[in-house]
Amino acid sequence: MTDYRTLIDAETWAFIERTNSYYPPDTIDHTITQQREIYDRMCREFFAGYPHGVTAETTVIAAPAHAIPIRIYRNATPDDAAIVVYIHGGGFILGGLGSHDDVCAELCGLTGHEVVSVDYRLAPEHLHPAGFDDAMSAFEWAAGTYNRPVVLCGDSAGGNLCAAVAHATRGHAKKPIGQVLIYPGLGGDRSRGSYVTHAEAPMLTVRDLEFYKHIRTGGTDQTGDITLSPLADADFANLPPTVLITAECDPLSSDGEAYRDRIVAAGGRATWFEEPGLVHGYLRARHTVGRARASFTRIVDAVATLAKGGWTW
Repeated sequence: MTDYRTLIDAETWAFIERTNSYYPPDTIDHTITQQREIYDRMCREFFAGYPHGVTAETTVIAAPAHAIPIRIYRNATPDDAAIVVYIHGGGFILGGLGSHDDVCAELCGLTGHEVVSVDYRLAPEHLHPAGFDDAMSAFEWAAGTYNRPVVLCGDSAGGNLCAAVAHATRGHAKKPIGQVLIYPGLGGDRSRGSYVTHAEAPMLTVRDLEFYKHIRTGGTDQTGDITLSPLADADFANLPPTVLITAECDPLSSDGEAYRDRIVAAGGRATWFEEPGLVHGYLRARHTVGRARASFTRIVDAVATLAKGGWTW
């Protein structure tokens, strides 16, 4: 039995308790509509505003048979080395342009790069591969619209979608030049590692993961689908340089380690950081928890380094 009282420090516990006051652990037992209302309210409560000099424009891009809302963040003192495509988390059923608005604004403010946030379609109204298709469309739009390379960045479900796009675009002339995956779910082995050790972690449990997977797929068995589970790929060659950042107290942490190992074994560049004592969703704690603040700095530095074609790990 994992002793979270010793692994997790006092300020992280305060963040967990504040989160639970808005978004109780039994939220997955509510209707999807109620879950979204609870999640959106929680995100509003944690909203930290925009850094000075950052502005945002909300628009849409055309995709087959529908339009995808996006929000483009710009810095008053821009760095045009690359464009960042950000794909938000939320279990494939929650979130949107509002849920990660301040995170994207800060990423833009701290790196200088334009950030494009993608409002991909959510389950259960739109089952897999709808979200993946929208992530692909957004990447292709950014790669075709901007005369600069693309860095992918995403958290949780968004990290899954970023990796899936990276696997699918290896043959493209303008494939991503890097990806930063923040506590991503990549379809790892649920019988071992953090899936066992942290099955009952605060903020995210294996029960939650099973619920999200069932909703995303409509309950159908899609084992082996790389666009659903990037770790199911048999080939990890020619993937972009990848920085994986996970939380120690999170059932998904082992996915970061496994994904790094697969890329490195295939001759690619990948590094994995497991943030000690942190929990899933800690991006919202970046202004109140020292460990989360340090990790967000690591994320920003990784995006900035990859955007310039660098590798310092």
